[in-house]
Amino acid sequence: MNMKKLTYSSLMLVALAGVFMFGCKGKEKIPKGETEITVPCSGPDYFTTNKFFRANSIGESQDQVTSKKKALANARAELAASIQTTVKAVTDNYTNSREMNNKEQVEERFEQLNREIVDQKLTGLKTICEKLVKTDQGTYKTYIAIELSADELVATYNERLSKDERLRIDYDYEKFKETFEKEMEKMGN
Repeated sequence: MNMKKLTYSSLMLVALAGVFMFGCKGKEKIPKGETEITVPCSGPDYFTTNKFFRANSIGESQDQVTSKKKALANARAELAASIQTTVKAVTDNYTNSREMNNKEQVEERFEQLNREIVDQKLTGLKTICEKLVKTDQGTYKTYIAIELSADELVATYNERLSKDERLRIDYDYEKFKETFEKEMEKMGN
């Protein structure tokens, strides 16, 4: 009899906890006087992951083509900055983990290659979302999201770094790739 009461009480407690937890997970209320805005081509589906660098932006103009150019230019700049920041962290971690002959020279060469590779790879990016709207004011707005494969980027680094005479002596592809993947995991979380 005591066991039945304990089991029944436990079930009730679990049920009440479930109701409370699911009740709190409902849609968040928007404060009075504010309106939620949904921006096309943005949100969690367009965040950088451990497999892809992603960026999104908006461009507005009286001209339809110019609005797209603005959106794409802004998204590319954001993507390039994200890649450069990540690769800088990878380079710092990689060079600190290696016994290199001239660390400063190696880091400087990595940074130069980084700029060249980012400029080259941005031509191979992929548009993953694009929405064009016309505003009440008669202007055009383009919403755009782009991505670049992290694996392709690492492959390009490998190709370029293994051809660089000054870096080839100290360069270890597997160690570089491992360091790069660790940095990408941080971004995917």
